[in-house]
Amino acid sequence: MMIFIGASYDELGLSPEEIQTQMGRWFAWGDKMKEQGILRGGAALYAKGKRISGPDRIESDGPFVESKELIGGYYTAAADSFEEAAKIAQDYPDYHLGGTVEIREVVKFDR
Repeated sequence: MMIFIGASYDELGLSPEEIQTQMGRWFAWGDKMKEQGILRGGAALYAKGKRISGPDRIESDGPFVESKELIGGYYTAAADSFEEAAKIAQDYPDYHLGGTVEIREVVKFDR
């Protein structure tokens, strides 16, 4: 799984035209992975959310001030190793905006 971390486009002050350009880069990257047969799924995530934590189930609404990084979305992709996933992540469209890709292996449990 590739988890995408960075500031929101609004926070960065991108114009509507710049956002359209970025979205075109995202669509091109997704299409490339689909053509290669490695994209398994993914989604963009809204900044707003709800967090429930602790034994008392304390609820708070996001975006969360204590979080300095926004998780903007994720892709799941087929890769045989972290090295292969890192190669796939080289085309991440938001690096030039200070974005980060965190790569995690998805755990599959046997039942």
